[in-house]
Amino acid sequence: MTTAILSALPEEQSGLLASLQQAAQVRHAGRVFSRGVLQGQPVVLALSGIGKVAAATTAAALIERFGATRIVFTGVAGGLGEGVRVGDVVVAQDYVQHDMDASPLFARWQVPGYAGVRLPCDAALTALLSGAVSACLESAGGHFDHEFMQDAPRLHQGLVASGDRFVTCAQVSRALREPLRAAGHEVLAVEMEGAAVAQVCLDYGVPFAAVRTISDRADDDAHVDFPRFIAAVASRYADHIVRALLLSL
Repeated sequence: MTTAILSALPEEQSGLLASLQQAAQVRHAGRVFSRGVLQGQPVVLALSGIGKVAAATTAAALIERFGATRIVFTGVAGGLGEGVRVGDVVVAQDYVQHDMDASPLFARWQVPGYAGVRLPCDAALTALLSGAVSACLESAGGHFDHEFMQDAPRLHQGLVASGDRFVTCAQVSRALREPLRAAGHEVLAVEMEGAAVAQVCLDYGVPFAAVRTISDRADDDAHVDFPRFIAAVASRYADHIVRALLLSL
């Protein structure tokens, strides 16, 4: 059983890569895939780059070429939900593509060919990931302290939205969130890759789970907060959470 750890940016998994045992790199489809062992588990680490197409391509390669039997996405996201603060952690239970609109042929946000608007994550793997996050937050011991946070980080579980747009102003954030909320889809966070990976994993029947640390509030300060948070914090979150998850498999 090979666990694939997928991220968009190098900073989101640099700590994991540095700790990889029996590491071997393979170049494929314009990307570098790093095979090895973490916490006694066979893994392959990969960076997708930013956006849904890049993420889907990489996920398919992980399954087809590297035999991944489960995929876990770790990275950062903008907070949308009430009470979802910078430094909090969101574990996705399902995904929606906020920029998908094939209406009136299909319901808004529904990917044609799929049962509904939401693309589900694997329930069992998601439960293990949530447990890993909870364990890490309870025993943080300063690992998650940083300048962006006023209170201890919290775990949120629910719907995450993906789309090919970096949300950098409150007006766009509201325009994205409010129609979804009105339709009964309360979104916790927004990012640019997870829904595409969820779709690929549904196609292949491969379990998928995703964890996102909130780097900004998808508002007018997002372009300032995001790069600072990535540089200072993202790797530490991924390192501790993924290690705890691997120990639970």
